[in-house]
Amino acid sequence: MKLLLGYLGVPTAVDRLIQQAVLQVLQPEWDPTFSPWSFGFRPGRSAHQALRCAQKHLRSGYGYVVDMDLEKFFDRVNHDKLMGEVVKRVSDGRVVTLIRRFLKAGVLDHDCLHETVEGTPQGGPLSPLLSNLLLDQLDRELERRGHRFARYADDCNIYVKSLRAGRRVLESISRYLTSKLKLKVNEAKSAVGRPWERKFLGFSFSRRGFRLFVSESAEKRFKEKIREITGRTRGRSIRQFAQELRAYLLGWREYFGHSEVRSGFKELDSWIRRRLRSYHWKQWGRRGYRELRKRGVSRRLAWNTAKSAHGPWRLSRSPALAFALPGKSFDELGVPRLYIKR
Repeated sequence: MKLLLGYLGVPTAVDRLIQQAVLQVLQPEWDPTFSPWSFGFRPGRSAHQALRCAQKHLRSGYGYVVDMDLEKFFDRVNHDKLMGEVVKRVSDGRVVTLIRRFLKAGVLDHDCLHETVEGTPQGGPLSPLLSNLLLDQLDRELERRGHRFARYADDCNIYVKSLRAGRRVLESISRYLTSKLKLKVNEAKSAVGRPWERKFLGFSFSRRGFRLFVSESAEKRFKEKIREITGRTRGRSIRQFAQELRAYLLGWREYFGHSEVRSGFKELDSWIRRRLRSYHWKQWGRRGYRELRKRGVSRRLAWNTAKSAHGPWRLSRSPALAFALPGKSFDELGVPRLYIKR
């Protein structure tokens, strides 16, 4: 039985233990048979490898991308189709029965048991392997047709040489997914376009040289998260707040630091420090004048700033706050910079 946690179906402790044991046996056997163009949830493979694979296809002359989005993939997996693939690979009937029971265990939500007739819960250790097993059929079909592609979990991009070819591929592969794998393509989010118009795993590709850069949607989510962290001012010291910001920025930089177009990182650094100065100013409140003077701002400038009718965000660009709170003051707090010279 699985517990419902947000949008994840989280198995109980015993179920997780058993699933993990099954995974440790099946993954070493199944994984080597999967497509080399599949990168998600596989040992020794990563999202960055998928991006480099996509980049290689683009630089080989396949300059249009068929961006396919599977609608609620993990919730829509057909159990019969999946179990058909499991039976082909597992001869022990007890293991087959165990996997089927995991799929059909149901979800407990506030003491109410919901039957699961399709889907693989994202919170289960075995689900990623089972999803790759089913989508390996898609990979093999794409290989059979001679397509260039890169897939990471349910995020699949196919690379072609023309817009016309892309539209034809999108239509035919959508039919295949619907008829053969019983999966639905999200028509609103799937499209054919140039790589700088689409996104793949949080990145897009530039017009010249197909260089990696952070997509607009990923940058938007980044700013939303920073606003969330820097918007909570009550009951937290600046050092507590800086630690939370540090953890998020280091993780973001680790992933998106692979971007080859890094000029935008300087702008993000500048924007983050504006948020930090705005945060400081809100925390200082009425003692803003004293804090500015304490940090060496002249009496006249500190007075004019403290008496200004402008809000914290506008004042975060003021000469007084820039002098009182230079970039190195945030470095000393442990807030990392996104832009690092290579």
